[in-house]
Amino acid sequence: MLELTLVQKIVVWSLPLLFAITIHEVAHGWIASLCGDQTARLSGRLTLNPLKHIDLMGTIVVPILFLATTGFVFGWAKPVPVDPRNLRHPRRDTAFVAAGGPLSNLAMAFIWGGIAKLGAYFLALKNPWLGIPLFNMGLAGIAINLFLCVLNLLPFPPLDGSKVLYSLLPPRMAWRLQRLEPYGFLILLLLWFTGILSYILSPAFFLIQWVMTLFGLSGF
Repeated sequence: MLELTLVQKIVVWSLPLLFAITIHEVAHGWIASLCGDQTARLSGRLTLNPLKHIDLMGTIVVPILFLATTGFVFGWAKPVPVDPRNLRHPRRDTAFVAAGGPLSNLAMAFIWGGIAKLGAYFLALKNPWLGIPLFNMGLAGIAINLFLCVLNLLPFPPLDGSKVLYSLLPPRMAWRLQRLEPYGFLILLLLWFTGILSYILSPAFFLIQWVMTLFGLSGF
């Protein structure tokens, strides 16, 4: 990334993260609505207003701690309420609802790629006031969304990948997997502190490079 002021750094990381986690949750609720469950809609959660989705720990405290200790921003929003009993085909539709979040992050990575490309265009025109913030914000958006996409596809609770797996496993095996959910966050922390998570998330690095190449950003 190009050199940033402190204010630009805050904007560069906070906006992509806020959009990433907000649209991720809205995607869950929107697909649930299409599949027959209107819980999220009736709860007022099918909105892009981030104030409706902010979680104190996941949207504010954890991102600040990550930024201060690792230089990277990570977080989450309040989960959108979904009642599987209202879905027309509960097992199948649960997988669709769960997959909607990571797929929305994948789509947003391409949007941020376009924003980074626009920033590169302004830099080529010798306009750093627009070029530097847009370029860096675009790169941050690509990275945040692709890491969230890959992370949420991991097949253990409470991540979205586990809910896709529930729909594919026999009921008894799905029930056993679901019993791990109270320990999901501890498992993530263990994987993070042992360094194993970085290996598991290695496909995200490949995707980041692919998107950057696709938008002609690799040379910057």
